[in-house]
Order: sequence, then structure tokens, then C-alpha cells
Amino acid sequence: MKILRISLYFIIFFFSFPYCTEIPEGFVYIKDLVTNIKIDLKYYTNDNFVGNKINGYNAPVAISTKETALALKEIQKDLKHFNYGLKIFDSYRPQQAVDHFVRWAKNNNRKMKSSHYPNVKKIHLFKEGYIASKSGHTRGSTVDLTIIDLNNGKELDMGTIYDYFGKESWIEYTGLTVHQRKNRLLLQSVMNKYGFKSLKEEWWHFTLSNEPFPNKYFNFMVE
Repeated sequence: MKILRISLYFIIFFFSFPYCTEIPEGFVYIKDLVTNIKIDLKYYTNDNFVGNKINGYNAPVAISTKETALALKEIQKDLKHFNYGLKIFDSYRPQQAVDHFVRWAKNNNRKMKSSHYPNVKKIHLFKEGYIASKSGHTRGSTVDLTIIDLNNGKELDMGTIYDYFGKESWIEYTGLTVHQRKNRLLLQSVMNKYGFKSLKEEWWHFTLSNEPFPNKYFNFMVE
């Protein structure tokens, strides 16, 4: 009976901490520091431009450098005054995931073309900069995210879906409605305020200006 109690204790303990993996020093699970942030890790699912779960994503958890998470914590506090919050689509991305993208870009899989790159030929994704062999995400201080309304959990209308390959995703795209431009401006403003640099071709993409690993690319699993 005593052995049974001990066994049950360890089972309960183990499943109480499903993501007890070791990550490199300087990295954190974002949820540990920003408990109320929303995570929708697209590459852990089939809901992405590839149409399949991506290599290296073994759990729906967002990881980043500690400095990045602390900055996001301040942004979350700021947005809460307007009853808004952040939703993360991607953060740290292992090199093996980037390699997966590179292999995909060279094959004939086009099942997500209509939703994610309807006006771009797949063979041109490298040339036009949508796919690359290295990514800032792999350094741990880049995040892809949007703003949600805390009243209903819905994303603010930014004019395109996440990871839409086309000029419509450019920050300064002129074909937006007034409401969409206002939402993009809010996202850009609050992220820039707390030290993140924007990427002009992707309204969702931000890199911490003072990133701690500017020249180091990581390949540990997201789990």
C-alpha cells in the first residue's frame, strides 16, 4: 500500500509539470513571466503556411529570452488599460524548424496557397524574402504576435491573417481600411515603445532591439 501511495505521488507530480524540459540559460517560458498572455503556437498545429506541424515544436509553449519576456510583460500591462492583450503566434524557433521551411519551399506541396500566398509563386518565396535559411526567431528575441480584445478574446482586424505572404502584410500597405490601419498602428506603437524593432514586410513580426544573443542561433526543441 505504501508503494502504491508513493507511485501515485510521482505520477501526480510528473503530470503537474508537463513541460519540465531544460532550456538554455537566458531563456524562459513566456507564460512563467506573463501569466495572462494568450498563446496560439501556429507551428505546433496544421494551421500554418505549410499545412503541417513543424519540426521542433513538441508542445504548445512559447519560449524566449528573459529580456524579451520581461518586455512583453510591460506591454501586456500597458494594453490591459484598454482591455486589450497580446496573442503570440510564434517566439523562439529552432533551426530545425527553419530547415523544415526550406525543404517545404523546394517541394510541390501547395495545399495552403489559397490562404497564405495566393499571389506569390512558391518558387519565388526565397527570392522575395518570405523564406530564408536563417531566422531571427532562432536567436530567441523575436516574436510574432497580435492584439486581442479581452472582452471577447477576438483578434483585432489587422487586414490579413498571420503569415500571409504578400504586400497586404506590409506595415505601410495602403489598401487597408481606416480601422485596420488604426489597429496596426496600435500594435506597432506599443511594441516599439518597449524596445522592439518592426519588420516592414510583416505587421506581426518584432525583434527586441537589445537582444542578448545577436549572433547565436539555437536548435533546442520547443517542449
